[in-house]
Amino acid sequence: MKSLVLYSSKSGNTKKLAEALYNHLSGEKELFALADAPDPTGYTFIALGFWLKGGQPDPDSQVYLARMEEGQDLYLFATHGAAADSPHAQNAMNKAKALAAKAHIVATFSCPGQVAEKVLEKAAKKDPQPPWLADAPAAAGHPDEKDLENVVRMLVELDLP
Repeated sequence: MKSLVLYSSKSGNTKKLAEALYNHLSGEKELFALADAPDPTGYTFIALGFWLKGGQPDPDSQVYLARMEEGQDLYLFATHGAAADSPHAQNAMNKAKALAAKAHIVATFSCPGQVAEKVLEKAAKKDPQPPWLADAPAAAGHPDEKDLENVVRMLVELDLP
């Protein structure tokens, strides 16, 4: 089995999750920032992590998700300033699933990620304010050790590579 772990990360939050997944995987595996990602062809399992922009996966992740192949096993994971179970986070994950419609989505994971102060300041000045802004203080310090354990636990529970 050939596995590929990809991440798009502006703050390092999503990269932390990607590294935890990569370190857990066995067998032939590769880890790349999305900007350096190889073509998805030939990989049995792909884990792709993204951050949210405007309530959707970031633009680079959207482009890559649309390239997924028929039946390819895909694990989607994301970090964001919103609460993990918020409509904002759920809608973004649903968008990611729709973009990768040809793939076989084996699992999803979403967790808060600390938002940079300058992003918080910019968001606070918007009218209306983004829906995730009220949740952002609780995202401080995330992803934490428990988040890293949980992103890997999904693989273990599904008996993935």
